[in-house]
Amino acid sequence: MLAVALAVAGSVAVALAVALRRARSRHEHAMGERGWLLERERETAARAAVGEERARIARELHDIVSHNVSVMIVQAAAAREVLATMPAEAGAALAAVERAGRDTMTELRHLLGLLAPDPAGEEPGDHTDLAPQPTLARLSPLVDRIAFAGLPVEVRVSGEPQPLPTGIDVTAYRIVQEALTNALKHGSGGRAEVTIRYADRALRVEVLTGGPSVLTGDPAPRAAPGNGDGAGRGLAGLRERVAVYGGDLDARRRLGGGYRVRARLPLDAS
Repeated sequence: MLAVALAVAGSVAVALAVALRRARSRHEHAMGERGWLLERERETAARAAVGEERARIARELHDIVSHNVSVMIVQAAAAREVLATMPAEAGAALAAVERAGRDTMTELRHLLGLLAPDPAGEEPGDHTDLAPQPTLARLSPLVDRIAFAGLPVEVRVSGEPQPLPTGIDVTAYRIVQEALTNALKHGSGGRAEVTIRYADRALRVEVLTGGPSVLTGDPAPRAAPGNGDGAGRGLAGLRERVAVYGGDLDARRRLGGGYRVRARLPLDAS
């Protein structure tokens, strides 16, 4: 009887060991499958983040290059016109070209530093010459450059100015920059009006520019931004950027002439 009991006990022990080994194998396999799925999810999320960052940098590059090169072209043309007869004015225009070029290089160095950061975690080059991202606090230099290039700009601010999230602040600046650059580039003439409205739940930005009236049959500007309804590449990129923050942007011809660009950027009311 003892031998039988020992044999049964041995068989049970062997069966339990086999069952335990199989359970452990199934567990390890399940954990491996779960780890593989998590790794795939991390890779997918990383690829999506890289794509979003590339798109953001592409928009930034377009904004920087389009604005500053437009200013440089206008100023260089003005300098050429008055070089022989008004050397002082020509010198001032060329100085503006130089400033626009330096601004472009500074911002491009900043963006390229994001693309290829230093292994030690620091951006390449001298840190003192890397300007921060442009925000509404830097709107005055932009307006001065545009006005000096030949488009007078009036800025109105309503509501109580408040600190803005960085992304919204940069986006608001880019909206004004793109609208004024288009007006300058396409020779709409007249003057421009920029209105910044601070509200409890939203920041509103409006840019009105002059130009031929669509009611009088006057010819359109030499080249219109986009297809006439605000669908240019720069404004299309701004629409995407505004949409990221849950806002909306509308750009279209004004019946009285020129263009209107209007954006609403929701703010966190907490």
